[in-house]
Amino acid sequence: MDKEPARALCRFIDDSPSPMHAATALSRGLAAAGFSDLPLEKPDWGLTPGRYQVRRGASVAAFILRSLDLDRFQLVGAHTDSPHLRLKPRPAFHAEGCCQLGVEVYGGALWNSWLDRDLGLAGTVHGADGTQILVSIDRPLARVSQLAIHLDRTVNEQGLKLNPQLHLNPMWGLHSEGVDDQEQFQALLAKASGIPAGEIVAHDLSLYDLTSSRLGGAEEEFIFAPRLDNLASCHAGLIALTAAGEGDPRAMPLLVCFDHEEVGSVSDRGAGGSFLEVVLERVAIEMGIGRAGYLSMLARSQMLSADMAHAAHPNYADRSEPRLKPLLGHGPVLKTNVNQRYATSSASAAHVHQVARRAGIQLQDFVARSDIGCGSTIGPVTAARLGVSVADVGNPMLSMHSARECAATSDHPVYIALLHAHFLG
Repeated sequence: MDKEPARALCRFIDDSPSPMHAATALSRGLAAAGFSDLPLEKPDWGLTPGRYQVRRGASVAAFILRSLDLDRFQLVGAHTDSPHLRLKPRPAFHAEGCCQLGVEVYGGALWNSWLDRDLGLAGTVHGADGTQILVSIDRPLARVSQLAIHLDRTVNEQGLKLNPQLHLNPMWGLHSEGVDDQEQFQALLAKASGIPAGEIVAHDLSLYDLTSSRLGGAEEEFIFAPRLDNLASCHAGLIALTAAGEGDPRAMPLLVCFDHEEVGSVSDRGAGGSFLEVVLERVAIEMGIGRAGYLSMLARSQMLSADMAHAAHPNYADRSEPRLKPLLGHGPVLKTNVNQRYATSSASAAHVHQVARRAGIQLQDFVARSDIGCGSTIGPVTAARLGVSVADVGNPMLSMHSARECAATSDHPVYIALLHAHFLG
């Protein structure tokens, strides 16, 4: 088993403690593979055959223009964000002698998984002059301490009950009388960003677990890491695209990694916004393709919505559909839901099976139990917005939306191979 792809994924995750860091890591990897920047603000891109990337905030799109005679797009979509605790504006306060930070829960996080962990802080800090600095306080800065069992005697029998307003605010110091909480926090950000405390006007900061991503298990058959959902798909897409120079010259492979999927995708950089549509249409315009020709290209295009999938849990096997149980270590999963929580249709499923067969990959299937709902992805949003045929795929994993998640080491290179085969056109 080749473990290097999984180790590379661990390094990528550790470099990506916030969505903005993830987008930066993607851009850095793309630049190293020869992808040139295309500013959205520039009216004329002057495209020639080559490799290009476009960025808006924590969203990145990258494509390879193999020729100037385009027929269709071969798309893969993923997302850079993961559920976590995010700081509120002016977050600093104190209670019972402790300095604390007010947080909101971003996305559908498993709240209990954030308790009693060493937490760092990462994201962007904004100055009054328009400066935006990417920061990472990569040390044990904060902690959300759980209530002792002596004060909650029924927690093991009746379960842990948390109120996010009351119980998830981390401590980050001891309070001193006469010290202004917010000024103390501004000083921390000033030291991390280099922006004078009085000039800091805004921030977008995420707490993150400091435990590094590792291969685990008796034979290192597991990946133990935060944010596998969905940085594993971002990394797989990155490696697959950078190796996809050869392929059908009339098919343009494009990877897009969106921000804000975990909170509904409705933003200027989310799958529900115009970001991808603008990039695709601008490519068509540069190629001299009119509106009707562009729309016909979309109708011929295929997209894989790449987002991690639920593996059957050995301790909760009854939560899976009895006859469709994706297993760790058995390869990528094709996800289907008749209520369109996933975008897979019979036609797009057939496309994925054709791609998998060409690559020698065996697919697994996921369908939620009829009495248990499932999550959703960028797939339905993108299919509805662009009119592109979309299939939802992903690698199986456990502990989805926990501060620490688990996947199989052997699945990651197969995931890369599937996306690469799709990119070839």
